[in-house]
Amino acid sequence: QVQLVESGGGLVQAGGSLRLSCAASGRTFSTYGMGWFRQAPGKEREIVAAISRSGDSTYYADSVKGRFTISRDNAKNTVYLQMNSLKAEDTAVYYCAASTTGWGTRTFRYDYWGQGTQVTVSS
Repeated sequence: QVQLVESGGGLVQAGGSLRLSCAASGRTFSTYGMGWFRQAPGKEREIVAAISRSGDSTYYADSVKGRFTISRDNAKNTVYLQMNSLKAEDTAVYYCAASTTGWGTRTFRYDYWGQGTQVTVSS
């Protein structure tokens, strides 16, 4: 069992930056693949970025490639999402998720979820 707590969301103007953090407790953090997802009102939850257990492999959705960076610090049991050049269409609730079977781009690959943090980008 692992508990995930996101932080760092908020209101930012278009073109600005935010850094999301996800702190994990419970089982050894380094055994989990980690992902960031987002869900806008009326839309399905979608992958934003994912990172392997060691951090040596990453994935980005095309919509955020070149603007967002996922990273992890296994010593601090934390995964981060640095978001730059934010756009109005990035507005959503952002969720951190942990996978016991590696990592992936689909929600069913993830076993544990945080409560989400709201990101609002004003244009």
